[in-house]
Amino acid sequence: MRKVRRGMAEPEDAVAIRHVTERLMKAHPQLDAGLVQSSVRTAYEELRYARVRTYLPVLMERRAKDLLPPDEQTKRHN
Repeated sequence: MRKVRRGMAEPEDAVAIRHVTERLMKAHPQLDAGLVQSSVRTAYEELRYARVRTYLPVLMERRAKDLLPPDEQTKRHN
């Protein structure tokens, strides 16, 4: 069984988190980077104990998108 360190992502999970964050920031450039990072981190925390790791990046991305605000509310206030 894989040992999970509380509060720290496994190295392969950290790479997946970074890639998902980058994809969402490219797909939603109008969003604040901190908001995107937070939604991806929350998604990871919800899914981190999944037994099947193969689909973790896809599931994280879908969940993170659900956590982001709707498009019409995402414009940055300048």
